Amino acid sequence: MTTTQTPLSPTPRSTVRRLGNRARTDRTELYRVLDAGLVCHLGVVIDDTPVVLPTGYGRIENTLYLHGSTGAATLRAATAGAPVCVTVTHVDGIVYARSVFHHSMNYRSAVVHGPARPVTDDDERLAGLRAIVEHLAPGSWGHARLPTTKEMAATAVLAVDLTEASLKVRTGPPIDDDADVADPSYWAGVLPVRTGFGTPQACPLLPPDTLAPPHVTGR
Repeated sequence: MTTTQTPLSPTPRSTVRRLGNRARTDRTELYRVLDAGLVCHLGVVIDDTPVVLPTGYGRIENTLYLHGSTGAATLRAATAGAPVCVTVTHVDGIVYARSVFHHSMNYRSAVVHGPARPVTDDDERLAGLRAIVEHLAPGSWGHARLPTTKEMAATAVLAVDLTEASLKVRTGPPIDDDADVADPSYWAGVLPVRTGFGTPQACPLLPPDTLAPPHVTGR
């Protein structure tokens, strides 16, 4: 059984080969990267053609949950047993080096491999959907209307095990050649990248002066 204490053990598919010193093996660090994201990219092969689409997700322990329309070709392919690849990436800074060759990014990148299991148990389907909603918009599951039987029937829920995963992280200043470091002509450093939320904008169909609830405003 995989727990938070189980390290990331590279498989042939999940081994970080380029700049392997940036690989991380702490599973809790993988969870933190996944929990901090809003969008993942789901990759699957359909009719011998790779397709990668952005989608929302949620996590319960060592399982990632995805959802979509039962008519979506990507979800149908995944449900039929096609292997999938799920990625989540955070850009934390733009790295300006003294040479354009060494320009880079500070980032945290998670890559998950494996089959996508169609979730058919009603309780797990509801739990997976709740995890997705609460991941993107915390507090909404207890505030908004829950899905109807018809809506549930039109929704496919997939579960991806997080056992086969890799995590790669870059931090710190640029890495330049010694000759370039000795040349004071060029500025080098890191431009941090930040993501934030703005002021909630109410739906125009709401009654006038309707205030956003605390789970939206964070207050």
